[in-house]
Amino acid sequence: MSFMLPHLKNGWQVDQAVLSEEERVVVVRFGHDWDPECMKMDETLYGIAHKVKNFAVIYVVDITETPDFNKMYELYDPCTVMFFYRNKHMMIDLGTGNNNKINWAIQDKQEMIDIIEVVYRGARKGRGLVISPKDYSTKYRY
Repeated sequence: MSFMLPHLKNGWQVDQAVLSEEERVVVVRFGHDWDPECMKMDETLYGIAHKVKNFAVIYVVDITETPDFNKMYELYDPCTVMFFYRNKHMMIDLGTGNNNKINWAIQDKQEMIDIIEVVYRGARKGRGLVISPKDYSTKYRY
């Protein structure tokens, strides 16, 4: 489903997407189009893109094609979703210990909409860190 989402092909396009958006949250999925985990995430993102268009814009970046941000954002996972608002990286406390990004596929569309909405509301209030509506610390039950 990634072919339906706008792709950013180089570092300059990523920078411009993050810099130029003034009113909406920029959601960037870093990963590979062929990766099964990314395919699941892309399906969710494409499914919600129309619903969140008033407060978020979604982009896809291939980390092999555009390796500029791999070290800076520690993009070592197969699929990573990050949020930006007015050229500022938005952090989200998911209960996992990593507040910088979501590094697994979320398949529930409403869950993803809720996360983006929380990021948007917190960003509008000037917060740099927001709390996720759901705690993901117990995602993997050992």
